[in-house]
Amino acid sequence: MMSETISKALNDQIHAELSASYSYLAMSAHCDRSSFSGAARWLRVQSQEEYAHAMRLLDFMLARHAKVVLTDLARPKTDYASLLDVFETAYKQEQHVSAQIEALYELAFKEKAYPAVVQLEWFLTEQVEEEKTCREIVTKLKMLGDDPASILEIDRELGARVTAAEGAAE
Repeated sequence: MMSETISKALNDQIHAELSASYSYLAMSAHCDRSSFSGAARWLRVQSQEEYAHAMRLLDFMLARHAKVVLTDLARPKTDYASLLDVFETAYKQEQHVSAQIEALYELAFKEKAYPAVVQLEWFLTEQVEEEKTCREIVTKLKMLGDDPASILEIDRELGARVTAAEGAAE
C-alpha cells in the first residue's frame, strides 16, 4: 500500500517528467526550424527519454496498485535566441528535475516507502548523467562563440545520438 503523500509526490514527478519531455520536443521543433537538424535529433531523443522516465514511474505506481492522476501540461517555450539558449534552458531544466528527484527521494526515505526509495535510486544516477551531458554541451557552445563552422560541427555531433532501441539494435 502506498501512502497518499508518496502517491501524490510520484504523480507530481510523472507530471514533471512529461513536462520535460514536452519541453524537449518544443526545443527540437525550434532547432529543426532553425536548420539545426543534429540538435533537433538530440533533443527529440531526449524528449523520448523523459517520456520513458515518466512511464517508469507510472508503471511503478501501477505495480504498487496506486492511483495515477495525470494533469494538464503547460505550453512549453517555443522560441530561443540561439542554440546556446536552447541548451542553457535544457541544463536548467535538468538541474530542476534533479532537485525534484532528490526531494522525492528524501520524502520516500522519511516516509519509509522503501520500494519507492529503491526505484528512485535509478533516477538519482540518471540525473547525474543528464546534468553532466547538458553542462558539457553548454560549455562547448560557449567556447565556440559565434563561429558558424564550429556550431555546424557540434550540430553534426549532436545528430549522431541514437535512441536506446537503436543502440541495442547495433
